[in-house]
Parts: sequence; C-alpha cells; structure tokens
Amino acid sequence: MNSNSSSHSATAVVEPRDERLQKVSFWKKALSRPELGALAGTVLVLAFFIVAASGTGMFTPAGIINFLEVSAQLGIIATAAALLMIGGEFDLSIGSMIGLAGILIAIPAVEYGWPLWAAILLAFSCAALVGWINGNLVNKTGLPSFIVTLGFLFILRGLAIGISRLLTGRTQVGGVHDHIPGDWFAGLFSGEVATGLFAWMASQGWIDTNFAGNPVVTGIPVSIVWWLGLTAVATWILLFTPYGNWIFASGGDASAARNSGVPVHRVKISLFMFTALSATIFACLQVMDTGSADTIRGLLKELEAIIAVVIGGALLTGGYGSAIGAALGALIFGMVQMGIFYTGVNTDWFQVFLGAMLLVAVLFNNYMRKKAMEAK
Repeated sequence: MNSNSSSHSATAVVEPRDERLQKVSFWKKALSRPELGALAGTVLVLAFFIVAASGTGMFTPAGIINFLEVSAQLGIIATAAALLMIGGEFDLSIGSMIGLAGILIAIPAVEYGWPLWAAILLAFSCAALVGWINGNLVNKTGLPSFIVTLGFLFILRGLAIGISRLLTGRTQVGGVHDHIPGDWFAGLFSGEVATGLFAWMASQGWIDTNFAGNPVVTGIPVSIVWWLGLTAVATWILLFTPYGNWIFASGGDASAARNSGVPVHRVKISLFMFTALSATIFACLQVMDTGSADTIRGLLKELEAIIAVVIGGALLTGGYGSAIGAALGALIFGMVQMGIFYTGVNTDWFQVFLGAMLLVAVLFNNYMRKKAMEAK
C-alpha cells in the first residue's frame, strides 16, 4: 500500500500556472510605464535648478506659478498631440492653427463688434473643420500625416496673414481686453482661480505681500487649470474607456485593429479634430491674456509639443505613450525655459538645452523599454 501511494505521488502531474495569474512586481510594472523616463527627467531637472537657481526666486510662489504657466500653455497642445501620436499620426499644423484661431477671435470682436463668445465659437468651429479635413485627407489618400499637415502648416499661416491684412491692413489686432468684461464665455479663458484662498494665505503670512498689502501671487492662472483638466480627462480616456483602447490599437497596428472592429478612420479623424481644438484653446488663453492677436503666434509650437510628447515616453511609431508623460515633458520644458532665465544663463542657449533633452529622453526611453521587455 505504501509502495502504491509512493508511486502514485511520484507520477502526480503538477498543473501549470496561468501566467495571467502570476503576480507582477512593482518594478516590472514601473518599467512598462511610458512616463517613467519623463518622471526621472523631471526629478533630475528639478534637483538641478533647486541647486543652480537657489536664492533666485525660482521656487518662490511667484516663480513656481511662472514656470507652471509656461508649462501649461505647452501642455495643453502636448496632451492632444500625445493622443494623436499614440494613434499613429502627427499634426504639424498645430502652431499655424494657433495663429489663425487668434485672428478669428480678435478681428470679429474688435473690428466688427461681435460678442467675444460668438468669435470664440467661430474659431472653434473652424478648428474642428480643419481637423476633420486633415483626418479625412490622411484616411482617404493614404498620405503620411506628416505631409498632409505640413501642407496645412503653410495654408493656415497664410490664411491668418492674408485674412488679417485684407480686413485690417495689419498682422496684429489689439483691443480685445475691452470686450472681455461681462462676456460669460471669455471668462473661461481669462483670469485666475482660487483668488480668495491666496488672499487668505497672504493674511496668514504664508505668502509674501507687496507694498499695498496684496499677495504677490493673487491666484492660479486659468491656463494651469485647463492643462491639468485636459491631462486628467485624456488619462481617463486612455486608461479606462474603450475609445482609449481604440487609440492604442489604431497606432499599434491599424490593419489588425480594423479587422477587430475598431473604427480606425473615425478615431483618427476625432484625434485630428482634438489637436486643432486644443490649439484654439491655447489661442483663446493667449488672446485673453495679452488682449491682442498676432499672425506669427504659435510659430514652432508643433515641434515643441512633439518634443514634450517624446520626452514623455511616447513612440514616434505610435501605439505607446501617455498623457501624464506629455504633461511631465511640458513641465520639464517650462522649468528649463524659466530656469535659464532665473540662473542668468544667456537665453540664446535654450534651444541647445531643448535639443539635448530630446536626445537624452529618447535614448533613456529606449533603454527603459528594452529593460521592460527583458523583465517580461
């Protein structure tokens, strides 16, 4: 009996473990995240400027708001660019859309007496149309989005200059500030939030005040709120919705996604529309802040957005990336731009730092992805 039981136990078959049920370590999960490189870069840049810009005011409340506002403006368009690049496409017309949208807001309001909300809606409507045309051209012609949107880069910039000169005789249109008070829609793109909180913190001595007793920082610019809001919504879409899965699938393998029932054409058209609309949000914030529009605004912003997205860990080939990574890339951009100013380094060197950051980020992200593949 003992021999039978021993032979039975010796021949017992051990059931294989389902790899889907295996526990994955925190390190392996972290390595697979696209924003890991951007997070490490953010920490390094922050540590560098904490030392290099010590005592310059960069990390006072006013200094922090300054570089966050720079980051926010780029982050708004970088968020949309991230979703589009994850979907496997590029939009090089973002910067030109910013210039055209500003003109479409300022001219009707200043020259023709339109209420600002109507001018803003006109700009958003035109942006949606441009995005729809870009998406359809890419889908129906099979041309690379790089070529299609490069064409629209020149078309939209030319339209901004041509329309402005035709209707006003100049390329700059001022006087928008006079139309902001009382306009309900313009208020979404101007001013600050949490002003009462900052006034209270100043009364408690937590924030410095000026000679009149008012806080040096009166509130959080609305551009920062837009940036954080869009990043949160985009992250939720990518991680928790079927549409987010469609974006990844469309960028990873469009043919396989299409065969699986993913509406690839509609997904890509919607992403092009989102990038154009984000450029219009950027233009609204700029026009309301400065009180003017200029046809040259937005120049090279499309490249800065792509740099922020790549620094954030996205692949140029599509199917991989995150909105959080793009936000961190924009934050690095803002810190470096303002950090150079605070440390007294000649700002002519800014583009050198920007290009170097891009190369380092790409190399680091490639290294981390290889490690992630080895860890699987």
